[in-house]
Amino acid sequence: MPGILYGVGVGPGDPELMTLKAVRLIQEADVVALPGRVPRETLAYQIAAQAVPELAEKELAAVYMPMIRDREALARNHMEGACTLEAYLSQGKNVVFLTLGDPTIYSTFTYLQSIVADHGYPTALVNGVPSFCAAAARLNLPLAEWDEPLHILPAVHCLDSTLSAPGNYVLMKLGKMMPQIKEILAQSGRSAAMVENCGMEEERVCRTVEEIPGSAGYFSLIIAKEQKEILI
Repeated sequence: MPGILYGVGVGPGDPELMTLKAVRLIQEADVVALPGRVPRETLAYQIAAQAVPELAEKELAAVYMPMIRDREALARNHMEGACTLEAYLSQGKNVVFLTLGDPTIYSTFTYLQSIVADHGYPTALVNGVPSFCAAAARLNLPLAEWDEPLHILPAVHCLDSTLSAPGNYVLMKLGKMMPQIKEILAQSGRSAAMVENCGMEEERVCRTVEEIPGSAGYFSLIIAKEQKEILI
């Protein structure tokens, strides 16, 4: 029988936010795959190793997932990664692929899973705490109340937006787009806060639009909320 490929979320950065199921599957896995050239240097490994000491003794597989926009190069890379995983699955080994946050939300694991499943191997997903949920908790804010809609978007899809739809916004993957996003936020009249590297040693919290810097790392997100009247 072929092995099973599990996409396992390790959460946003704080190892205490890893689920019991994620910990158990890592402990039981024949192979643990990680998205990088050197598995032990990946952020996912460093998070998981703090919660699962047994990870240090596991067989590790490197699956390089570069951040590039060339679709043909991406397709080749995804196929190579899938073939790496299938080499273990064909031996009957269960493989746990560790991914930041939750594997169902903008995860590169999705592309590998699709190829592996198309090739006839069984796959499964194990949720992790999404970064925007952890960031909202860090800010001590609800993401949505009562009947408020919640819009979750990569920042690149907001550059021509006025954030005018009802409800609250989560803007992810900010990176080099921060200057444009700050301008959009200022014009929107929304309150906004940013968390960068949530749950990690380099964590940074900004609670107003004015505090948000002109540049931020890839692991940063903004929560922008509608201004509300305070009913007394």
